[in-house]
Amino acid sequence: MSTPILLLNAGSSSIKYQVIDADDEDVLASGLIQRIGDESGTIDHTVDGQTHHQTRGFPNHGRALTVLVQMFEEFGPPLTTVKAVGHRIVHGGAAFNSTTVIDADMLEHLRKVSPLAPLHNPPALSGVEAALRSLPDVPHVAIFDTAFFSTLPPEAYTYAVPRELAAEHGIRKYGFHGTSHSFVSRAVADLLGKPYDSFNQIVCHLGNGASVSAIDHGVAVEASMGLTPLAGLVMGTRSGDVDPGLHAFLARQLGWTIDEIDNALNKKSGMPGLSGVTDFRDINELISEGDPAATLALNVYTHRLLSYIGSYIAVLGGVDAITFTAGVGENNPGLRAAIAERLGFLGVTLDREANDTRSKQARVVSTPESSIAILVVPTNEELAMARETKAAIGA
Repeated sequence: MSTPILLLNAGSSSIKYQVIDADDEDVLASGLIQRIGDESGTIDHTVDGQTHHQTRGFPNHGRALTVLVQMFEEFGPPLTTVKAVGHRIVHGGAAFNSTTVIDADMLEHLRKVSPLAPLHNPPALSGVEAALRSLPDVPHVAIFDTAFFSTLPPEAYTYAVPRELAAEHGIRKYGFHGTSHSFVSRAVADLLGKPYDSFNQIVCHLGNGASVSAIDHGVAVEASMGLTPLAGLVMGTRSGDVDPGLHAFLARQLGWTIDEIDNALNKKSGMPGLSGVTDFRDINELISEGDPAATLALNVYTHRLLSYIGSYIAVLGGVDAITFTAGVGENNPGLRAAIAERLGFLGVTLDREANDTRSKQARVVSTPESSIAILVVPTNEELAMARETKAAIGA
C-alpha cells in the first residue's frame, strides 16, 4: 500500500515541498523554490538522490506552482499518484484547532485572520489557491501551527486587555511551531519508553524562529509565542519579548509608523540586532575573538531561554524531560551545556561526551543520574504534516 502526499510550506518568497509516502514514511521527492517575485528565481528538485536545478522567473506563487508541477512531470515522481496535498498554515485563529480539509469557507476565514500573521498567512494562502488550481482533483488539507496549542488553559492564553476588544478581534495567545512541538514531544515519549500522557516535558524549538512549550502529561499548557510569532525568545531576526510600550515610544520619539516598527522588530532585531550576525557559528567565532556585542547577544539569548524554562518548570510543578530541537537546538552543544549548568541546582547533570557528539539521531545527552532528562531530538515537521494529512483524509 502507498499513500504519497505532497507537502507545501509557502513563504512570502519561497515554497519548500516534499512528497512523503505516509505509509512507510519514505521521502519520495523534495524541493525548494526561492525568490518568488524575482526575475531570477531558482528551483531545486531532488528525486532518487539527484538534484535538478533551474533558474526561472517566478512573478507569483501561481507561476511557482506551475513550474513545480512541470518539474514533477519531467523528473518524477508523477503527481498523478499523490493522494492529497498538505499545506502548512501558521495561523488558524480560534476557529481551527485541528488539521482540516480545505474548503471555500475555510479559505474565507483564513483571509479574515490573516492580520494575526501578516508575514505568514497571506503567502501561505497564495500557495493554497495556486495549488488548488494546479491539483484540483485531490483533497487539500491545512495543518495549523497553532492547533497543538489549542489546549492552553484560559489563564495562559488570556491577555489583560478589555474583554470586548479581545473577543471582537481574537486577541489572545495562540502559540506557534505547534507541528514541531507535537512531533518532538511524542518522539521524546518513544525515546524514553514512556506513555505520552505519563510525564511532564518542556520542548525548546530553537531555529531562526524560536519557541518553548510546556506539556503537562501530553497536554500543551504554555507556549512562549503569543498573538503573533514575534513574542517570546530572542530569535534569528525577531526581538522576542519587549515592553509593549516600545511601540508608542518609537512612534513618539522617532515618528516611526506601525509598519516601520513592525519591520524593525521582526526583521532587524534578534541576534543580528544585538551582534550584527545571525548564524551561531559566526557568533561563536566573534566571541572567540573577544567581541563584546556577540558575547552579550549570546548571554541575552541564553538568559531569555533559561527564564522561560524556569517559569515553565514552575507552571508544570516539576519536569521530567527538557528537549532541544531545530537548527540551533540540535547543533549548539555549548548552549545546551550552559542551560544544563544553570539548572544544576535542580540536580541536572549533562553527559559531556554525548552532548558534544554531533548526530542526526534522537538521543539523551544527560547522565543516568540526572534529575531531569536532557534530550536532543531532530524535528521533522514535514513527516508530522504527512501523518496529519493522512489522518485527515481517512487514508
